[in-house]
Amino acid sequence: MKTTKKILVVDDDAGISEMLKTLLEFSGYQVAVTQSAAQTQSQVENDNVDLVVLDMLISGVDGTEVCADLRQNKKTSNVPILMMSAHQEAGEKCLEAGADDFIAKPFEMEDFLLKVNRVMEGARG
Repeated sequence: MKTTKKILVVDDDAGISEMLKTLLEFSGYQVAVTQSAAQTQSQVENDNVDLVVLDMLISGVDGTEVCADLRQNKKTSNVPILMMSAHQEAGEKCLEAGADDFIAKPFEMEDFLLKVNRVMEGARG
């Protein structure tokens, strides 16, 4: 029996979060959304999340710090992370923080789903 993969979307823009939630659920994923960077670590640990989609800027918090924290925790260090930002040049910073991949906003839905699938399968790029 195939289990549904769980994705946690971390973005303080409710419109984007809900749009991504709808898209990912339509694609067969189980999705949780949080607008709180502070809750990310505990949600990833407690909810057996298979992928984190993380915005680079969440209510004044640097998402790369959240990413680095996830990487440094034994319980969450192997959870794939797809970071996103409206700042085109942010990709390198996100990858240096430990993200598996990066996508620049705005993005096409097909490109986003392709990145999600690639990251879930363990392929970088």
